[in-house]
Parts: sequence; C-alpha cells; structure tokens
Amino acid sequence: MSDKESAPHKGRKKNPEGRMALKAHLVEARNRLFVALIALVLGTVGGFFLYDDVLKLIIEPVRQYGGEVTFTSVMGPFDIMLKTSLLLGLIFSAPVWIYQLWAFIVPGLKKKERNTALAFAAAAAPLFILGVGMAYWVLPHALKFFISLSPDTAKTLLSTDNYLPFVFRLLIAFGLAMLAPVLMVGLNLIGVLKAKLIMKHWRITVFLIALVAAMAAPGGDAITMFALAGPLFITFATATLICHFNDRKREKKNAAMESANAASANEASTLPEAPDLP
Repeated sequence: MSDKESAPHKGRKKNPEGRMALKAHLVEARNRLFVALIALVLGTVGGFFLYDDVLKLIIEPVRQYGGEVTFTSVMGPFDIMLKTSLLLGLIFSAPVWIYQLWAFIVPGLKKKERNTALAFAAAAAPLFILGVGMAYWVLPHALKFFISLSPDTAKTLLSTDNYLPFVFRLLIAFGLAMLAPVLMVGLNLIGVLKAKLIMKHWRITVFLIALVAAMAAPGGDAITMFALAGPLFITFATATLICHFNDRKREKKNAAMESANAASANEASTLPEAPDLP
C-alpha cells in the first residue's frame, strides 16, 4: 500500500472522533448543500414528466365529493406546474438530502455512535415518504368534512392558489413530522438531548402528536385520527428507546473511564519516590 493510500487510515487513527476545524466544516457544508441542490434539481426535472398524473391524483378527491378546482389567472397553470414539480423533486431527492444532512453530522461522532446514527438515518427517507403517503391518505377525509359544510344550493369551487398550497403543506408537514424521531436520535448522539428529558416531558409529546393527528383529521373521525397518531407514537417510542440505550452505554463507558483514571491515580500515588541524587 502506498503512502497516499495509507494516509486516510493514519489520519483516522490520529483523529478517531473525526474532529474538524471550523473552516473545514464550512467547506463540507457547502459541498453537501451543493450535492443536495443538484439532487433536488434533478428530482424536480423528473417531476415535470409526472406533473399531469400527480395533479389528477390531488384534484380527484375534490371532484369525488362534488367540488371543482379552478385556475384564476393566466400564469396559474405554469405556477402550479413549478410548485408541483418542486414538491415531487423534494420527495424524489429525499434519500440524497437526508443522507447529506446526516453525513455532515456523522463526522463529529465517535465510531460506534456513527454506525448507530447511519443505521437510523437509513430509515429517515422511508419515514419521510411514509409521512407524505399518510397525508395523502387523510386528504379525502379532510375534504369530505370541509365540502360537506357547503349548503346544498352552492357549488364548491376551489382556487388552485389556495387548494394546492394547502395540500403541499399537509404533505410536507407529515413528512417532516416522521423525521422528528431521527432528529431526536441525532441530538441524543451528540449529547444535546437526553432520554430522561424526553421521558420527563412525555405528556407534551403525546399531546403534540394527538394535536397533529386531530388537525389532519378535522372531520372528527376517531378512527382516522388514531390511524395517523399510531405510526407517530411508534416512531417516537422507538427513538426514545434508542436514546435510552445510548445513554446507558455512554454512562457505563464514562464510569469505566473514571474508574480507570482513579486506579491510575492511586497507582501513581503509591509508587516510591526516587531518591535524591548527591
């Protein structure tokens, strides 16, 4: 093996925790942001080809309950095409930008913590897509409730300027909500968020999850609300358990290091002093 090939391994041995200077962090952040943006652009371009089919899927629930979606400006179709394609690009590129985000955090972790972080981050993209799918599943239920409030003598006409941003916010909000457990584990691995703190405020977490599920299912449908809240509770519980086990490992390791340091100090104090030279 050449000196150049062995250099990274030597650097890792000298710097096992992957510490980096501030300038190196900024350069890495710029590079990873660039990669994420390239993936987003490519995903958006791919979204252009699926624009018609996706728009039909979004508008179909409105027509199903007797409503209509209309464009109110000349530039409306083009504007909606861009927004829809960008949303699809965000979904398609989720594995890339989520990985880039985690790869930026990972070098600051120790080797064992890095392996755990990468394993959990691998589930982040499917969780984001699952959240988007859950939002689309609940969309007809929400529309059914709101459209049912219209009197029988009136026809529901929804402007794309109001309806589609509502749908996009719903999809992204649920996708990001499913990423929250990943963020919890990441903060725990870098020592910012402790499992004890999460469990101490578990009532607030339960309330927030129930509130999000209730807002997404405004029709008062209890079955829909529990169907949405269930996956959120499971992912948060899983993240809490991972944080708990990680804290226990960290405490055991710190205790072992303190014990070894104390033993070394005691051994050093019992050594006989060297005799004075004449």
